[in-house]
Amino acid sequence: MSENSKPIGRRDLLKDGLRGGCLIGLGLVAGSAAHKNRKVDMVWQIDPYTCASCGNCATYCVLEDSAVKVVQLYEICAYCDFCPGYFEPEAELEPGAENELCPTGAITRKFIEEPYYEYTIDEALCIGCAKCVKGCAAFGNGSLFLQVRHDRCLNCNECAIAAACPSGAFKRVPADEPYLLKRADHS
Repeated sequence: MSENSKPIGRRDLLKDGLRGGCLIGLGLVAGSAAHKNRKVDMVWQIDPYTCASCGNCATYCVLEDSAVKVVQLYEICAYCDFCPGYFEPEAELEPGAENELCPTGAITRKFIEEPYYEYTIDEALCIGCAKCVKGCAAFGNGSLFLQVRHDRCLNCNECAIAAACPSGAFKRVPADEPYLLKRADHS
């Protein structure tokens, strides 16, 4: 032992241990506060249960082609012969542009077996006008709904569509969970 070192007593050991414990506790509190206050990346999304299908998504997006597209929930689709999201309300059951509700022909109809048809959305043609969504919600089961496609969205700080949305359906959601999808079991 060197001449300057003294034996450590019980009081010194407890005092040093108490100081160390307080420093560790203070560090844990500071770390927890920093974790709670960390910035979470947020993105815009449409709540499908709040959306009024007003058509603003097609015209208010700052992009030339809207980042909002129609999504099909196949779990609740009835595969109807007369789909109210595909046909004009007064239309004949004849395929043809004059009978289709979609102004751009973004919905394709494929025969499966009598009397069932499958309807598919071509997102490249979809302008987000919500005509099919409105028809499906009014006369069908609501399997068509709108969502912001984040591979197209600029994530504007002040979304022009959100500002124009009459129903307040545009929400900020965490970027790691960017879609608000309908569920087949929702009542």
